[in-house]
Amino acid sequence: MRSIKAIVGDRETVTVERLTSVEDAARVMTAQQIGAVPVIDAGRLVGIFTERDVMGRIVAAGLDPKRTVVGDVMSVDLVVAGVAERYETCLQRMQQARVRHLILLDGGKLAGIVSLRDLLAADADEKAEAITLLNAYVHYIPVDLHARP
Repeated sequence: MRSIKAIVGDRETVTVERLTSVEDAARVMTAQQIGAVPVIDAGRLVGIFTERDVMGRIVAAGLDPKRTVVGDVMSVDLVVAGVAERYETCLQRMQQARVRHLILLDGGKLAGIVSLRDLLAADADEKAEAITLLNAYVHYIPVDLHARP
């Protein structure tokens, strides 16, 4: 059972400031090929800005992304996990909350972000490994060391 920290590894956490324009945040997300960014204000985590926020709170609402700041449209009800938690626990939490990104905390401080895709890939890898081991067990033929040739 892998911890969530083992999945994230040393990956850089891309963040944006609360006063960043939605347009600039979207550019950062596009350049980094990520679907969400933690939002920071004075070095403190204050929210998360996601693709869903762009669609639901900017595009659908008809707001100007150049003039709207992330802090006005970010999600503030955060779904978080500690870095030592098992990925299965985190996956279940995300599914229950119906979110695609999970903020990771270490001692109450931002330690990273993980996507549903990351966790599903880890789950698939672990299941593939288990299947390989089970197949090896089922097909194992013991060698009789006392048999004569």
